Amino acid sequence: MELTFSRRSGKLGEGIFSLLNTKKEELLKAGRTVYNFSVGTPDFQPPVHIMEAMKNACSIPENYKYALTDRPELLEAVKNFYMRRFGVELETGEIMSLYGSQEGMAHIALPLCDPGDLFLAPNPGYPVFSIGPELTGAKCATYPLYQKNNFLPDFDDIPEETARKARFMLISYPANPVCSVADDNFYEKAIAFAEKYQIILLHDNAYADLVYGGKEGGSFLAYPGARDVGIEFFSLSKSYNMTGMRISFAVGNRQIIEEFRKVRSQIDYGTFLPIQYAAIAALTGPQDSVKEQCRLYEERCKALCEGLRQIGWDLPDGQGTMFVWAPIPKSYTDSEAFALELMEKAGVVTVPGTAFGDLGEGYVRMALVYPVEEIEKAVRAIDESGILKV
Repeated sequence: MELTFSRRSGKLGEGIFSLLNTKKEELLKAGRTVYNFSVGTPDFQPPVHIMEAMKNACSIPENYKYALTDRPELLEAVKNFYMRRFGVELETGEIMSLYGSQEGMAHIALPLCDPGDLFLAPNPGYPVFSIGPELTGAKCATYPLYQKNNFLPDFDDIPEETARKARFMLISYPANPVCSVADDNFYEKAIAFAEKYQIILLHDNAYADLVYGGKEGGSFLAYPGARDVGIEFFSLSKSYNMTGMRISFAVGNRQIIEEFRKVRSQIDYGTFLPIQYAAIAALTGPQDSVKEQCRLYEERCKALCEGLRQIGWDLPDGQGTMFVWAPIPKSYTDSEAFALELMEKAGVVTVPGTAFGDLGEGYVRMALVYPVEEIEKAVRAIDESGILKV
C-alpha cells in the first residue's frame, strides 16, 4: 500500500533541530563533552509544596476520572493571582486552562479564523506562533523585529492593506527568542493599532517572571482597552518549573474565551485533576522561589554574556526570558553554519536564529539551563576551540 499524507503535514520538516540532535549524539558517542544550550527546559525543580499537592491528589482514585471542566478552586486561584500579581481583576468566565501555551497557540485560530484568513506573527518568532494557525488553513503575514527597535514592532512597518485583512496578531514580551522586554508605550500602541484595524491581540506572557535589571514583568491586560481587543496566555511552566505538567491559562476577553472553550470542548476532556491541584498550589502558595529563580537566571545570563564578551564574542546582555539572543561573530555570515561549527569545535549546542524566521539570520539562541560554573566551562571550551580567532 502506498501511503499519502496531507500537504500541511509535508510542511512540517524537522529541519535544523533534527540535525542538531544527530550531531549532538555523535559527539556524545565519541566521548566529547557537550554543553546543550539548545532546549529551553528548566533545570530547576518545582517547589516542594507543588509536588506535594500533586502527589496527594494522585493518591485519590476519584481524581483519575475525566475532569471535564476547570475546578472552581482553580479559577478562583487564577483570579486572586492575577489581582495580586498584576493588579488585573478577572471574572470566572474570562479564564480557561490549556494543556500548556503551545497547545493554546496551536488551536487558537480555530475559533478566530476560517481557512484563507490572514493573521500576523513576529519574525523572528517562536515557531508555533505561525505554525499553529497555519495548520488550520490560516495564512501568516509576518511583521519584522529589528535590533535597532529593541526587537519591538514598528506598527508603521505593517502595510495598511495587510492590517485591514488580519484577523489577529500575536505579540509576546518578554520575547522568546529575541529576549527583549516591552515598555508601556508599546502596549498602548499595540492596543490602539488593534482598535483601529479591528484586530484581535493574543499576548504570550510565558516569561513574565523572568525580567532582569530590577524590573518586574507585568500583564498586557493591565493596560486600558486590552480586554476589549484580546487575551493573554500565562504559563506555569517556566515560573514554577512545571513544564511536563502542561498547564497554562488563556485569560481576558470573555467572548474570545467562550468561543475558544467551545472549540476545545470538542477535542479534550479537561486537565487531569492532580495537575489542577498542583496549579492551585503554585498560584496560591509562597512565591519566594519564583523571585529567587529569576535572580539565578540573571546571574547565568551575566555569566554567559560577560564571559563571551571577554573572549571576543560581542553580544548585549539579555533583558529577560531564560535565553540569550546572540549576534554571531562578525567573521561569520551564516548562523546555521556557525552553530554547526561551534558544536563540532567546542561541543556547545545553540539554535541558529533562522529556526525562528529568516530575520533570525545572523543570530543564535542559547538557553540558560546550566549553573554558572558549567556556563564558565562552556565559555572556556569556546575560547579554547579557537572559533572566535578565525
